Amino acid sequence: MISQLGRYEVIGELGQGAMGVVYKARDPLIDREVAIKTINLSLAMEERDEYEARFYQEAKAAGRLSHPNIVTIYDVGRSEDIAYIAMEYLHGRELRDILNETKLLPISEVLAIVIQVAQGLAYAHEHDIVHRDVKPSNVMIVRDGHAKITDFGIARMVSAAVRTQTGMVLGSPKYMSPEQVLGKEIDRRSDIFSLGVMLYEMLTGQVPFIGENINAPSCIRRSTPFPPRRAVPTRQCPRCSITSSPKRWPRTWMRVTRMRVIWLMI
Repeated sequence: MISQLGRYEVIGELGQGAMGVVYKARDPLIDREVAIKTINLSLAMEERDEYEARFYQEAKAAGRLSHPNIVTIYDVGRSEDIAYIAMEYLHGRELRDILNETKLLPISEVLAIVIQVAQGLAYAHEHDIVHRDVKPSNVMIVRDGHAKITDFGIARMVSAAVRTQTGMVLGSPKYMSPEQVLGKEIDRRSDIFSLGVMLYEMLTGQVPFIGENINAPSCIRRSTPFPPRRAVPTRQCPRCSITSSPKRWPRTWMRVTRMRVIWLMI
């Protein structure tokens, strides 16, 4: 394991990220713990340029965002063949791990988490940033149930110089919108679809659409998931997960408002 990245002193390995190892480290200048996300650039020149560009795009995208429900980016740099992003170190657990352990959370807790994620996404969308990979493993739950969105690793900025090309499918198939599975141009409504899938899973213990592989979007377009038996927020799932994006919730703040109303009713 490496011991130093730029000025940061590496303490230990936290796990594997989408493009490299994630470390826990210390910033000696201000004596602060940070998480360091890395990408190994010792690839073929063409691949290296593409990955490095995408890596810095993530830093640029996420670095523009300052919101309580989005992980904070502190710094970006390069050390020999390793590019890295220093970000807020979160003392908490992935929502994925919580769901694997608990399966079904109380409805009030489900709504509290989804509202927070929706608030973070709404803020990102206002800044023309689409996350593209909303799923439980990209949501951290820290103290007092506070939710933070992580990993804007495949985020697409409308104004970015480096763009995810049409036809290149990036994301997690179980949570992806039909238009993303097909490699079409996507916008904020794709994140809203993914959030609806996540809500459905939190209410039922399973995802609504299961295909054989990433190239089988027909399972999404041609099937209707069973309505969740937990009745309070059921009407929110269909409006988020309508397969036709023009009929989906057009703005994330609309979703936040409706969910808040339901939360107050239970």
